[in-house]
Amino acid sequence: MTTNAQERPNAQERADALRQALATRVVVADGAMGTMLQAQDPTLEDFQQLEGCNEVLNVTRPDIVRSVHEAYFSVGVDCVETNTFGANYAALAEYEILDRTFELSESGARIAREVADEFTASTGQQRWVLGSMGPGTKLPTLGHIRYSTIRDAYQINAEGLITGGADALLVETTQDLLQTKSSIIGARRAMDALGVSVPLICSVTVETTGTMLLGSEIGAALTSLEPLGVDMIGLNCATGPAEMSEHLRYLARNARIPISCMPNAGLPVLTKDGAHYPLSAAELADAQETFVREYGLSLVGGCCGTTPEHLRQVVERVRGLAPVARDPRPEPGASSLYQTVAFRQDLAFMAIGERTNANGSKKFRDAMLEARW
Repeated sequence: MTTNAQERPNAQERADALRQALATRVVVADGAMGTMLQAQDPTLEDFQQLEGCNEVLNVTRPDIVRSVHEAYFSVGVDCVETNTFGANYAALAEYEILDRTFELSESGARIAREVADEFTASTGQQRWVLGSMGPGTKLPTLGHIRYSTIRDAYQINAEGLITGGADALLVETTQDLLQTKSSIIGARRAMDALGVSVPLICSVTVETTGTMLLGSEIGAALTSLEPLGVDMIGLNCATGPAEMSEHLRYLARNARIPISCMPNAGLPVLTKDGAHYPLSAAELADAQETFVREYGLSLVGGCCGTTPEHLRQVVERVRGLAPVARDPRPEPGASSLYQTVAFRQDLAFMAIGERTNANGSKKFRDAMLEARW
């Protein structure tokens, strides 16, 4: 399982070059994958009777998957995400093909790697592959699934991605901090098993409520996840850029590591023809340029509803920009599932009392009368 990753020439050099690029300039990733795959109308046979399992297309219709990567690279993006968002325990178990986790992860990364190498050779611009690791549909915090079960499955997922040629691992669209931790730890174990080191990017999803799905504030996410050794933290999915601004501001002020942002093309509007994403390409480009200049983003891209045209305009706006220098001043603290609490020493006195009801408690009344404080 480790041979291909170790023998592939320049794999570590590519990963190191990506780290260097993220540290010195703005790197642009791609946009939506699923809608572009569906637009090519794959048949039920293409899905091997597993309707909606896009990852199967990595094996049956690599030409479709390849065409999506080509469309994004053609507009100048630096990296594409693999078609492996659902190559995880929860999603594949529902299709009863859990034993294909490695196969579908490796094939998805290999397709993207081939296209990236072709564009690197033809344009002279280094192109990279981000191995997509999606959240699945089970939340361990709510007891849907055991933490160790999905952690071990994420390791297989990550091993397949690295073996197929991914230059970085992108833990994305996370909604449950325990699920996020399981995927990060699984990714770390995969790197250790394969003897490689690639950038590990974590992208959480904050809903329109202002928190992650289970109620975690962005501060709780940063306090919980940064110590796990991720190379970058950011936001993707759920909302458009407008709703992400305050969360990015918090990260800019507190995160010691680089920041990413991959928003939807606005909040979806339900029409008779289904969901419509209203944000234009120019509006997304405006927002991402603003975020780069104000919050020092190192990686930008798009999520649901974004197209190659959206990313073409983003590339034009941020090309040549260097991340604005940040001066983060995080306050040490601890976090629950919901919020972070700073380690501050309060010099004021603290009054601690229990129920002092002389009428309701004879024992308390007697103690009070006898001055047994």
